[in-house]
Amino acid sequence: MTIPDGTHAEATENTTLSLDDGDIHVCQDGPRDAPALLLIHGSASSARSWDALVPMLTGAHRVIRIDLLGHGRSAKPADRSYALPEQGRRVGAALDRLGVRRALVAGHSSGGAVATALTEERPGLVSALALINTGPSLDAFIAPETAAIGPSQWPPANEQVRRLAGPAFSRAGYRIPDEFLDEVRSMTYHTFTTTMRATRAYLEERALPDRLRVLGKPLLVIFGEDDRRWRSSSAAGYRVVPGARVEMLPGLGHTPIMEDPGRTAAPLLAFSAIHAARAG
Repeated sequence: MTIPDGTHAEATENTTLSLDDGDIHVCQDGPRDAPALLLIHGSASSARSWDALVPMLTGAHRVIRIDLLGHGRSAKPADRSYALPEQGRRVGAALDRLGVRRALVAGHSSGGAVATALTEERPGLVSALALINTGPSLDAFIAPETAAIGPSQWPPANEQVRRLAGPAFSRAGYRIPDEFLDEVRSMTYHTFTTTMRATRAYLEERALPDRLRVLGKPLLVIFGEDDRRWRSSSAAGYRVVPGARVEMLPGLGHTPIMEDPGRTAAPLLAFSAIHAARAG
């Protein structure tokens, strides 16, 4: 399909929402009266990971991006829970503050698991789900070849982050943006490790397809075929969800939203054209 050139009908609005357990940073683009499209980033990332994709989406959506607690410009407390149901609850509270009653929700990597947790917590708030390179279960995880970073090495140097993040990008010649490195270093060691463990615990408790099958929401799964974090063949596991649509992107890896935003936007726009009408 042809992707229309998105335009920012209104300037980007950055907001800090003071929730009960920490400040949450939110940014919004596009017309405020358009259907809401919420974008949730993955682990050790932030709302900025969606920057290249946003202009392609604002022509028809109120695009909302959120920095999850512990990430980006949101608070990073050491005494709060980072369990995914808690992260989902915070996302729902943020949407309430913004006056959003219904939204199509897209999540990248572990952000897709947070989107699932949000839907479990607030099913009436979510009209449809799009998961981008979100591993369905721990069986699909590809163990990293690089050694973990210890607390004495925090914050990590650029080269350490590049080695750690290498499997997140697979397109030939793609250079990891400095902005991504900055987002990793902006985390505390506690939030970095605790949020990673929280995703693992959520998947250990129950695989995502099993969770999604009972939620009854339209589902789009987009997966870069060359993913080095999650076996791309595992995307087929989502087909147990009634009506689920699975789109594979050859030549792209774990982070197609940055590696090739245009090819990622195409199936997302087609999906939202059908289901975003029920958002708002």
